[in-house]
Order: sequence, then structure tokens, then C-alpha cells
Amino acid sequence: MTDKITIRMPDDWHLHVRDEEMMRASLPFTAEKFGRAIMMPNLVPPVRTTADAIAYRERLLAAVPAGRRFQPLMTCYLTDDTDPDDVERGFSEKVFTGVKLYPANATTNSAAGVTDFQKIRPVLERMQKIGIPLLIHAESVDPAVDVFDREAVFIERTFEPWTREFPELRFIHEHLSSKIGCDFVRSKSGQVGGTITPYHLELNRTDWLGWGNRPYMYCMPVIKTEADRLALRKAATGGEPCFFLGTDSAPHSIHKKLAVVGAAGLFNAPVAIETYAKVFDEDGALDRLEAFASLHGPAHYRLPPNEGTITLERVSWTAPEEILVPGPEERALVYKGGETIGWKVTAVT
Repeated sequence: MTDKITIRMPDDWHLHVRDEEMMRASLPFTAEKFGRAIMMPNLVPPVRTTADAIAYRERLLAAVPAGRRFQPLMTCYLTDDTDPDDVERGFSEKVFTGVKLYPANATTNSAAGVTDFQKIRPVLERMQKIGIPLLIHAESVDPAVDVFDREAVFIERTFEPWTREFPELRFIHEHLSSKIGCDFVRSKSGQVGGTITPYHLELNRTDWLGWGNRPYMYCMPVIKTEADRLALRKAATGGEPCFFLGTDSAPHSIHKKLAVVGAAGLFNAPVAIETYAKVFDEDGALDRLEAFASLHGPAHYRLPPNEGTITLERVSWTAPEEILVPGPEERALVYKGGETIGWKVTAVT
């Protein structure tokens, strides 16, 4: 049995930290254990332009604890009116690492997202030309589509056709949640990569709804069946280069999570890499954790791997139940908060 593993410093290819006080409270958990993270642009207001991204990056860097080498990677929030010239400018000036597509009203803070996919064709054509990837919240917002089928329908109606219409455009299918999604990414490996969250590897919809509604398991895309969970674990631990780490850690204040219409998202940054280690250990695949966490993502984004390392050991510790957030947000609960975690980061170099 392996009790200690050292891997190249991992990256988080899908992260929410929000802004202002919430950002300052949540970002240090990622900066402590990850070298880089793709920062989601769905703020209020969104990060729509190069200028917006520069300003947000400055706020993020100011929130990184002293002594950490963490690098935030910025994304452009795609709208019906996004200017292709600004996207190209942001990419050429090394501000944008990717462009994020939210179908309008698909999830938290997505009301300003794309309402008509025809309107963004000039942006996609320019992105294909310059080599910047498209990050997709891959869910249909057609009200006739069942919430558990949104991923599959988006793939069939929109995503798969785009891979043929834009054969040189690289895509990231973010927060995979279904076997259908895994099979699709696998079939398009090289052109399409897929991120997988720690909670989609651990939970199914019975965990969420089978013993009373547990609002802290509510996310978008929603947790699905046990068959889907097992397919995701196979994808994550199988060593295939098209799958890589993206926590989709998403802090919300308690009053937003427990509202009549609760916010989607799980704040898992404090336990993320440890949870992945647990899953890979359970599946006898600890020797593949480094590739999933530290190598596949940079390769898909055409970036070099990090130089540093982290060491994880089989050590029990108790996850914090919550983080305190100054101001009206008050506090945010942590995924697996209060539980005993069996792996712990013991060194960062």
C-alpha cells in the first residue's frame, strides 16, 4: 500500500472564487496547493473584455498569500456581442487563456450569456484562427429538456456539430457529469478535453435526494446516476489524456445556498486535491494521479507543466466546516466539512 506520493504541482482548470470579500476568503485554499487555475468570469458584472480581465487579475493577485507562486489564468465571458478583435487582443497580450461559453441562464450568474449561437460564429471563427480554446458549460437551456438530460442534448444539438464545423478549434467540456459526456470527449480526444470535479466522482443523485434534499450537493450540471458516477471515475483514473482536473469549486454564502431558489455550486477547494487522491487510491490508480492533476490539462491548453511539487500522505485530518467571510456574505460551508479526510498535503515545494 502506498502511503505517500509526490507529484508535480497540480493545476485547477475550472475555479470560481467570486470577487471582493468572498474572493479574499476562498482563493488562498487554491493558491496553497495549486500552481495555476482557470478563473471563471461569471462575476456580477461579468468579465467581458480584456480590460475587465486585467482588472480582475490584479484583484486576484492581491489576494494571493505572500510566498505563493500561484498564477490566475483569465477567461473571457462570451456574450452575443463579444468583439472578436478584443478576444484576439486579449489572447495576444497573454491576458486571456480561454473564452467561456455559458448558455444564457444555464447556471449561476449566466444571465448575460449567449442567447443565440449564430451570433457568436464570428468569435468562434476568430478563435479557431488564433488558437484560443473555448470552455463550455455544456447544457441545453431548452425548457422542454429534462434537467438530467441537458448535457446529452447539448452535445447532440450543438457541441458535436461544432467539432465538425470548427475542426481546428480546441474545446473543453467543463465539469463532465454523465457517461454520455465521457464517451463524447473520448471520441473527440485531442480536439476536446474534459474536466471532472471531485464531487461528481463521489456522489450520485441518491446521495443528493434520496435521504432528504441536501442543498449543499446541488450543482449545475446536477449530480446524476450511479452509472454516470462510475463512468466518470473510470475516465478520471484511466490515464486517458483527454480528461483532467477541474474542481468547479464555487463558494456561496449560506443564505444563497439555502434560499427558496438555492444557488448551484459546491465549495470544495479546501479538500479538492485530497479528495482526488482518495478516489484514485480507492481505484488503485495513485500512479495516474499526477497525469490527471498536473500533466493532461497543460498539454490540452498548450502550456508547460508546473515546476514545483506537492506531497500527499495517508494522514487523517478534519476538514473545516466553513469559512468566515467578512461583510454580508458571513460564511460559506465547505464540501465534506467536518468529515475526516484520509489524505493530506504535507509538503509544497
